[in-house]
Amino acid sequence: MDSSTIDLPGSEIASITLNDGVLSVNFSRAIIIKTMSGSEERTRWWQTGALVFEDAEVEGELPTCPCVCAGGDVGENVYTYRDMLPLPLESQGRAHCDLRFTDQSVTLKATASGVKLMMEDRPQYIEHIHA
Repeated sequence: MDSSTIDLPGSEIASITLNDGVLSVNFSRAIIIKTMSGSEERTRWWQTGALVFEDAEVEGELPTCPCVCAGGDVGENVYTYRDMLPLPLESQGRAHCDLRFTDQSVTLKATASGVKLMMEDRPQYIEHIHA
């Protein structure tokens, strides 16, 4: 089965906003790893998009943007994704995030009632990843 995931470490974030309970992490360059079934080859791509949390409550301050994600956890219901996000991602129920950023001590910690990835435009090819 073909699969695509966002690699959180190294993904570039243009802005992080909280408006009326909607927390949006806006990627200017989300790093995507694509794996094709039956192949050992993987490819790296980039794409713009947003990780959106509904009915969000943020703990502390929002990080300064633009910034680069250094990794962290995003959870939905019983699943916790460490340093990556599956594509597609849309879930209702308990959601949370605990993201770190390069060159910042501020983390993004939030809880929410739902989470979804909303990707824009088309993925842009970067390179083949050799094992």
